[in-house]
Amino acid sequence: MKKRLHTILFLALCFIFIKPEYSLRANEIGNDTSYVKLRILETTDTHSYLLDYDYKEKKRTVEFGYNRVASLIQQARKESPNNLLFDVGDILKGSAIADYVAESKLLFFSDIHPAYKAMNLMEYDGATVGNHEFNFGLDYMWTSTAGATFPYTNANIYLDDQNHLESDDMYLFPPYLLLNKEVVDEMGEKVELKIGVLGLITPITQEWDKEYFEDNLIIKNMQESAERIVPQMKKEGADIIIALVHAGLQSDEGNQEKQGNNVLAVSKVKDIDVILFGHSHLLFPMKGEKGSELIDHERGLINGKPAVQAGFWGNHLGIIDLLIERKNNRWKIVDSKSQAKPIIRILKEKKVPIVSPYLPIDDILVNYHQGTLNYLEEQK
Repeated sequence: MKKRLHTILFLALCFIFIKPEYSLRANEIGNDTSYVKLRILETTDTHSYLLDYDYKEKKRTVEFGYNRVASLIQQARKESPNNLLFDVGDILKGSAIADYVAESKLLFFSDIHPAYKAMNLMEYDGATVGNHEFNFGLDYMWTSTAGATFPYTNANIYLDDQNHLESDDMYLFPPYLLLNKEVVDEMGEKVELKIGVLGLITPITQEWDKEYFEDNLIIKNMQESAERIVPQMKKEGADIIIALVHAGLQSDEGNQEKQGNNVLAVSKVKDIDVILFGHSHLLFPMKGEKGSELIDHERGLINGKPAVQAGFWGNHLGIIDLLIERKNNRWKIVDSKSQAKPIIRILKEKKVPIVSPYLPIDDILVNYHQGTLNYLEEQK
């Protein structure tokens, strides 16, 4: 009897002082509040300027190069462990390396485009296409993007059959992504976020590369396409929705429909929370710019939504830092900071590099660099 009493007392003490494994964490209780800091990183309009090398001047440069912005990516990730990395397009055309790869037919001999070899190394979470992805034709675009180890998305490029019949169900790429992202909240607890991502592209693309689009593809209105897709993303549980927009703040000249085909229009779509954009080779936010009622450069907001544009050729990294609050099982952004971080700074009128090249990228591009130099010599 005495032995039995001791056993009961021991079990009671265990119940008081030992936390059971199945106990709910604070952030799993619906009425409690949880906070997560999330960093979103953007590259855009690299145009295969993969190395800090000026092929026209035949020398290295500190002003651009994907290998340098890659060092900024590594740095930004160390500063903020909860992070996501996206690209907003215009990869395949622009630099001497891009022309060399296209002319040499390397991709049709089971090779991977050097731009994707470099980007795969950086472990992107997703990307969308830019207008220059189509410059060498649809086969080249497909063969190139197939080398990416990260997913592509676009919500306004549709297949167009031979009878010119359009189908809202026939997308060229998956119209959106739902990424399950494990993060650590401010209490040190692991939390899973469902990040929705959709891509959009300026419709003028189909005019610029008409020979490839005609009878094959059709690009619809950006804002209308987003408004059609975003409710489905929310229905499937997206906590935060990020739009990857290959278009400028204003619509391109020549767009048949200017209304709805720019970043300002996309910012008005309900439930889009964050905008990463490119195409115009500009920066957002821009230091010293006052902006307007809808465009807030000081806070990095467009129509009240965090946004960033990271220049071109790997000369900047787009960074958005979010503070996200979870309350009653719903997430919302309560604070944000956006910046386009440069790879150089100006010191006494001299351009000084902030980071060195990321050497693993240099290493995998050695043969492509030499091949490009040989290719340029043959073009003389």
